[in-house]
Amino acid sequence: METKTVIETEELTKIYNTQVAVDHLSFSVKQGEIFGFLGPNGAGKTTTLLMLLGLTEPSSGKVRVMDLEPVRNPIEVKRMIGYLPENMGFYRDLNARQMLKFVADLNRLPMAVAGERIEDALKEVGLTEETDKKIGVYSRGMRQRLGIAELLIKDPEIAFLDEPTLGLDPAATNRMIELIQNVSGEKKMTIILSSHFLHQAQKICNRIGIMIKGQMVAQGPMDRLAEEKLGIGAKEYTLEEVYMKYFMEE
Repeated sequence: METKTVIETEELTKIYNTQVAVDHLSFSVKQGEIFGFLGPNGAGKTTTLLMLLGLTEPSSGKVRVMDLEPVRNPIEVKRMIGYLPENMGFYRDLNARQMLKFVADLNRLPMAVAGERIEDALKEVGLTEETDKKIGVYSRGMRQRLGIAELLIKDPEIAFLDEPTLGLDPAATNRMIELIQNVSGEKKMTIILSSHFLHQAQKICNRIGIMIKGQMVAQGPMDRLAEEKLGIGAKEYTLEEVYMKYFMEE
């Protein structure tokens, strides 16, 4: 049985004034995948996510998420997706449980369902012992984990993660990577990961799309991209090596 395509774009383009942010982008993502958008700052990764989320309208081209057009069906699409932005916004005077209760109320979850999901989410992200603290005193790593907990409360079919490890120390980064892998494996959630940390993406992603100057110059599993640029006989490679091969040709 063929795996369902949950995200598909065709010649997707976004122009701000005269600046081309995303340039004729075509790709697809299957259900249950962890797909990595990789590229330097300004490559068009975040703009692409915003179009997939329906938060900005394409200048041209097509985009479908769960067989719906995000701009024309924003409410339906938002019900099925979750978003962890680069900079999470929380009410700093609330504690984690209060914040998640607020999220549950926004999503109109019944009280019994909300209570169970909140406790499960806090346990999953390792914040059970931190729930009495105000979010304002949380470290960035703790806030990022709370953001993952918000996704678990909503239980979306697709999650968009924009630079989820940015600003984290090595220990917090490893914990976040493990958490993303666990969420994907246990929930069978499709995850779109935007990052410029190549070694981290190599650990997490099933497939990778390399974006440079608004264009996706390559996409596919790591082994195939490595074969294309480093040779079939290459026994060892890193995503950095593959990426630089594409980057130097642009």
